[in-house]
Amino acid sequence: MDWQTPEESVPSSMITEDLARALMGKPPATGAWRDGDKPGNRQFAGLGAFEPERGGRLPFVRIAYETFGELSPERDNAILIIHAFTGDSHVRGEAGPGHYTAGWWSELVGPGLAIDTDRYHVVVPNILGGCQGSTGPASFAPDGREWGERFPYLTVRDQVRAQALLADHLGIERWNAVIGGSMGGMHAIEWGVTHPERVARLAVLAAPAAISADQIGSNLTQLQAITMDPGWAQGRYYDADDGEGPHAGLALARRIAMLSYRAPDELNARFDRIWQSSISPLGDGGRFALESYLDFHGNKFTRRFDANSYLTLLQAMNSHDVGRDRGGVEAALARVTAPTLVLGIDSDRLFPVETQHRIAAGVPRALDGDTATVINSIYGHDGFLIEFPAVGAAITRLLSTEP
Repeated sequence: MDWQTPEESVPSSMITEDLARALMGKPPATGAWRDGDKPGNRQFAGLGAFEPERGGRLPFVRIAYETFGELSPERDNAILIIHAFTGDSHVRGEAGPGHYTAGWWSELVGPGLAIDTDRYHVVVPNILGGCQGSTGPASFAPDGREWGERFPYLTVRDQVRAQALLADHLGIERWNAVIGGSMGGMHAIEWGVTHPERVARLAVLAAPAAISADQIGSNLTQLQAITMDPGWAQGRYYDADDGEGPHAGLALARRIAMLSYRAPDELNARFDRIWQSSISPLGDGGRFALESYLDFHGNKFTRRFDANSYLTLLQAMNSHDVGRDRGGVEAALARVTAPTLVLGIDSDRLFPVETQHRIAAGVPRALDGDTATVINSIYGHDGFLIEFPAVGAAITRLLSTEP
């Protein structure tokens, strides 16, 4: 649940007039990748019919994914990286046709880097229900129109099951490592609990074992920001003209979320009470710099995401509880057999380090015993997208551990 693009996850900065002008045009009804768009580096796997655990049926599911590095003849060097809430498969590479943004972990994935693509075959899928090529609300249903509001409720377990089907499709019986951050970390721990025999090593970065009431409440405000936008039209907005879709609600949801992704110390230090221009925000119609910053990134977000996917993924996140129907969180965590990197960020106010300590205490083979590996960072939750040397060192330590 984070920004997940390099342009947005770098340290916060002021919004210039040039940046603001770049978003002057009307936003599209959806920022989803659509059939007919340039595929970029995406590959596609058809997985057949899919029945989510809470009901409904998708007669055909497709997973879009990207790969980096070569698969070994023994098929034992594959690493699964799972992106966060609003991320995508483009973990490495430039922005360009088919890819709105550059790779979000290019400093960690590549030749000679912590996740060395000269050694490992890296697979990064777009999660089920998203909007970057995998089946989701913006995909076409059998009747020829978008699924929209008819798309079934998904859980994190459904999304992991789809990833397991992708692994079957690729002929990968066991991952050398499964690595995920934020919502991707929820998928990672679910992999370790549900498929321990298929995970040789596990990395759970800045994620909890179960979503808390506080986090569900924050998700509700974002959900309602979208559904209260008249442009949402009960989820049937795909034929709307530019500027007529639910972009205002989606941008507001993004602003709400962004405030939980960064630490207050960073925002206070960078923006303080600075005005955006010479016009006072104290009744004269001016704006504080932080207001312009949040508005810019909220509006930019509408160019690359889909409102219905945002709702689908929020609800999937709310489903996350590895202990559900398994005797509780601790009983579920005890099922994990892989050596596990559990990483937290000391300034994270979205998923505080206490939630990572709980995972470390519950899995049998956490790298640092009963406590999580903690990174010191001023950047809050998004530290796992910014603190590359520290995150890279932790992942290197995991990959050098015997399974």
